[in-house]
Amino acid sequence: MKRYEVVREIANSCERNQMRDVLFFEVDTDDPVEWVRREIKGGEVHPTAEEGRPGEMTVFVESAGMYQKFLFTEL
Repeated sequence: MKRYEVVREIANSCERNQMRDVLFFEVDTDDPVEWVRREIKGGEVHPTAEEGRPGEMTVFVESAGMYQKFLFTEL
């Protein structure tokens, strides 16, 4: 199982607020996309993933009108 540092950005959809919530943590997983599916609760989740440099993956997801981005960097 691989260990990743994850940066989770949650876009704020409130009018006149350009800030976003940014969370940092570490996870153990062999499949970052499946991990995101389990992490997002409620509603349908359709993540899309982009491979970056070796050991990096960015997963984008929209669920319940919220846009989130997860940046996985292998430790």
